Amino acid sequence: MNAEIIAVGSELLLGQIANTNGQYLSAELAGIGINVYRHTVVGDNWNRLRDSLSEAGERAEVVILTGGLGPTEDDLTKEVISEFTGRKLIVHKKTHDNMKEFFDRIGKVMTASNVKQAHYTEGAEVFYNKAGLACGMAVEEKGTWFILLPGPPREMKSMFDHDVRPFLQQKQDSEKVVLSRVLRFFGIGESSLEEMFKDLISTQTNPTIAPLAAEGEVTLRLTASAGNYVEADEMLEKLDQMIQHKAGKYLYGRGSDSLASNTVKWLSDHSLTLAAAESLTGGWFSKMITDISGASSVFRGGITAYTKIAKVHALGINEEFLDQHGMVSKECAEKMAEQVRSIMNSNIGISFTGVAGPDPLEGKEAGTVWVGIASAEGTSSHLLNLAGVREQIRRVSMYHGCRLLMERKGDSE
Repeated sequence: MNAEIIAVGSELLLGQIANTNGQYLSAELAGIGINVYRHTVVGDNWNRLRDSLSEAGERAEVVILTGGLGPTEDDLTKEVISEFTGRKLIVHKKTHDNMKEFFDRIGKVMTASNVKQAHYTEGAEVFYNKAGLACGMAVEEKGTWFILLPGPPREMKSMFDHDVRPFLQQKQDSEKVVLSRVLRFFGIGESSLEEMFKDLISTQTNPTIAPLAAEGEVTLRLTASAGNYVEADEMLEKLDQMIQHKAGKYLYGRGSDSLASNTVKWLSDHSLTLAAAESLTGGWFSKMITDISGASSVFRGGITAYTKIAKVHALGINEEFLDQHGMVSKECAEKMAEQVRSIMNSNIGISFTGVAGPDPLEGKEAGTVWVGIASAEGTSSHLLNLAGVREQIRRVSMYHGCRLLMERKGDSE
């Protein structure tokens, strides 16, 4: 199968929001062996949307549309599909009843405009919205499946996961199983990883390898097709082992793993607690960790000590010590980690101090970062010389902190 994605909404063309739906759908479709050939963004305009449908339908077997399913006048997607296919719109009772219950619960009247969210094209397969109000659907026209999904990412992802992915897998060749596996790497660039496996990437046709750079990390998506699940999984496992053999030192996780989730798991597996003292990262590391479910069992807390006065009063570091060594220094990083560990009574203290930029600080260039780690086993510090803009330097600093924690040996409760 080949697919195209059409994102509907003038707000996308105006740059008011980013088209993250397209990114998500491309990755998910690749994972089930469906190639995405084009992305289109079209505003809330009847004629332009209809033209986009006509053009995409001539090229693709699957056309996925996101957005335009809401209650307002400029939400046109279902109406345009109705005209395009020559089929009338009817009300999906389950969606309608759910909407009525929702409006009754919040004490508001459900208007005719709201009811349009329960419409679907006659003969279509309806996708019930488990995370919102508007239903989605799949309708076939001249050999192409047109799939309509809500625009809000949370609703779109829920509907794709529960309904669309299995729907598309059923439509594919029943004699072929397509499996995908994502390997996640940190500490190596996309070009370096691609160079390491260039022979495999250029020669492999099944399974295939696709490198992808993300913010601060790199992923490889492995995809195999075979006659059954076991055979496809064995093909992926063999390739996975080959990649581990060459690049295992950079491989940190698979699938939906993240450096933060793996850090929380590592702390939990080792019955360790963590506290953070942050300067250049401004509390971002603490947020990243506490965004992970289960973090409360391992993360004691964090102190954002962005300035000298905060380091003195919040962390209890002597002002003369800071004047002597500076705030962008090995000594400061180690002292911050030791102090937050003591204050929070945690097994491990981690600290981040440095220059996020764009201007130098204390004679140090942007990208100069110290990460300190303190535990009962002792205190260490690690100098990072990072490149990029301010946000990149801060983000990659946190990722290095996660990696440094998980590489530690000998820590115990």
